[in-house]
Amino acid sequence: MEREVAEKNISMVVEVLDGVKVKHLVVDHEHSLVTLTVEVPAGTDEKSLTRTIAKIIKIDLGYKGLKLSIDQEIAERELPLSKTKYITITSGKGGVGKSTVAGNIAVALARLGNKVGMIDADIYGPSLPYLFNMQESALQITEDKKILPIKTTEGVDIMSTEFLTEDSMPLMLRGPMLGRMLKHFFEDVDWTDDYDYIIVDLPPGTGDVPMDLKNLIPDAKAIVVTTPNKMASHIATKSGLMAQHLGHEIVGIIENMSYYTNPATGAQEKIFGAGGGLTVAENLATQLLAEVPIAQAKESFEGGIFAPHEENGAIYLELANKIMKSFT
Repeated sequence: MEREVAEKNISMVVEVLDGVKVKHLVVDHEHSLVTLTVEVPAGTDEKSLTRTIAKIIKIDLGYKGLKLSIDQEIAERELPLSKTKYITITSGKGGVGKSTVAGNIAVALARLGNKVGMIDADIYGPSLPYLFNMQESALQITEDKKILPIKTTEGVDIMSTEFLTEDSMPLMLRGPMLGRMLKHFFEDVDWTDDYDYIIVDLPPGTGDVPMDLKNLIPDAKAIVVTTPNKMASHIATKSGLMAQHLGHEIVGIIENMSYYTNPATGAQEKIFGAGGGLTVAENLATQLLAEVPIAQAKESFEGGIFAPHEENGAIYLELANKIMKSFT
């Protein structure tokens, strides 16, 4: 009870400061330590705010220690990409083939004559460069200090944190830094105004990255990827509900790994169960766009991008047509 009263009092005092919102607060009375995370408007002077909050916690309220994290909101802006349509690909959990689906959708849209870009928003676990076998590509800078996205052999332009690290080193960023990195991908990359579509491959989960996108691309549409598995479909529903909460219209659901076609019998064997995609579609009041079978791309070096004459390649072309119609 004592801790709860203290936390409430600290929260009330701190939130009197202009624009400050308390996101996380824990009081450790034994060690006289306050752990505090606040959200503030974009452009806030963090050094000045840190001094002010430290004075409140240590001098006014008498605590010995303070662990403070400041998370700046991403300022809303008008996107210069007037004709560009944004599509986020989300799943809620890893291991469902979301990035493979995203990459093949992008390629299929490009095959239909569109100019397509991709943002690998899975900042900690980027996989698109590997999907396209381009992990050794080097970034270039334009005269006006913009980063040029790297073009794949299939004609899709990609930006990924994988291009920013060396020798498979991990990228270690905290919450506010994560938001700034995502912002760089939109504002500091040379996405000219002639892109038809930009596909955003989201990370698993419903955390910082999807929420940051609310300000960066408020008019995006979303595609939810699941497998037939009940657990995958349950979590995919959550990611779809979050997209709807952020105001992103859901184009539909893709059930990946729906079945395996037995080469000996021709039978469709449902290795991972059945019905997950339809369940998610019903939960989100949207359509099931496609059931994509388990298959290996025969002509892709990495085995990720399907040729247009392969079964899955034809499925993705049909998907691309449905996506294009959703914007008309």
